[in-house]
Amino acid sequence: MEVFCIANNKNDLLKNEQIKASNVLVIGPNGEQVGVKSLKDALVLASYAGLDLVLMNPNGNPPVCKIMDYNKYRYLKNKKEKENIKRQKANMIETKEYRLSPRIDVGDFETKLRQVTNYIKKGAKIKLSIRFKGREMAHTELGEEVLLNFANRLSDIAIVTDNPKLDGRSMTMMLAPKK
Repeated sequence: MEVFCIANNKNDLLKNEQIKASNVLVIGPNGEQVGVKSLKDALVLASYAGLDLVLMNPNGNPPVCKIMDYNKYRYLKNKKEKENIKRQKANMIETKEYRLSPRIDVGDFETKLRQVTNYIKKGAKIKLSIRFKGREMAHTELGEEVLLNFANRLSDIAIVTDNPKLDGRSMTMMLAPKK
């Protein structure tokens, strides 16, 4: 017998009188299997224990219900979800990309340096890239010099994780904040 059930919220489980099955497999509050009972008997068992009868698996044959404190279950579930989200955010380190030029002027260099310094202090990783155009490809060492100079100026707050490397027409380098 398959039971179709509609909960108020997609995360909510049906409990007590919301359950519409005639017979259910009951699991006790300590995880022990009580057996197949009529819904009325299962509700009586739950009320004697002072707990709720919660429909855990509506598609089972018969549907599976557990006797538990439903509010405590929801509280612990929400707490665990929030911790997981917090852990995910901590693992996601922001990466900012800055594009420089091999012929960058001193003012522009200083401006980019200030911006990068702010982001590194916030804990972000920085990807510096230089795009070579036309005849600039003949002098890629100028671009590498700019990147190394940039890293040298930030050596007190950042470390170079990936040294400058040429990939096609662009050269990239990665910086990360010092711990």
